Amino acid sequence: MKQLAGKTALVTGASSGIGLALAKSLAARKMNLIITARSENKLNEIATELQKSGVNVDVFSSDLSERGAAENLFKQVSEASLHVDLLINNAGFGKWGELLEINREEYQQMLQLNINALTELCHLFIPDMLSRKEGGIINVGSTASFVPIPFAAVYSASKAYVLSFTEALQGEYGDRGLSVMTLCPGGTNSNFAAVANPNLKQIFANKDTPEFVAEMGLEAFLKGKLYVITGKGNKKVALLPRILSRQKVLEIVGASWKKTIGKS
Repeated sequence: MKQLAGKTALVTGASSGIGLALAKSLAARKMNLIITARSENKLNEIATELQKSGVNVDVFSSDLSERGAAENLFKQVSEASLHVDLLINNAGFGKWGELLEINREEYQQMLQLNINALTELCHLFIPDMLSRKEGGIINVGSTASFVPIPFAAVYSASKAYVLSFTEALQGEYGDRGLSVMTLCPGGTNSNFAAVANPNLKQIFANKDTPEFVAEMGLEAFLKGKLYVITGKGNKKVALLPRILSRQKVLEIVGASWKKTIGKS
């Protein structure tokens, strides 16, 4: 995709953080929006503000961590006769700590949201994009997409899936008009950190802003990048497996993350 103005983007997890920043940036670029998250009231407030940019904003509240929610969202969008030109799978969350400190139900929700819903939405919306021979997908991964993270084992594995899946989609459909990219932020000053682990809220307060991540991501997408790592120094994380053994990477990342989340 070379142009965004006048087209329509669906942004999941649009009520806060990177998702909200992406929605604002797209509205400023005159792109119509479909925004979704769990809080309908919050979404309606955001829609009212975004519409001041002169774009159409449709709201569909949905909890994509629930099974069947992705298909229901697709049906709602289709029944409203809306076409999605750019799908942004931003919704996701992490829980960081030792594996056994977090219950299985939370892991199930995390995997449903970070992996299953993302995959299902791509599967549902790609056919219409291919029929029009144009479309785009931005899947939000993480710097954790590139290395296993002890004390964030399930989260980092889910984000590794996002990177691999997204690159494979580009390989399958890139020559049929589909532009696909993974946006890989590092630490970001948003509510995400507080949900992941209370010890991270203050640490991440001085990290990249959601607005910075959104702008870098959209600029990279428009340039046709396959993935983009946002933030100073974060590219070093992706380079670790290229220059060190997997065992050494585990030792370095594990020690750093153990200290970060306050483990003795």
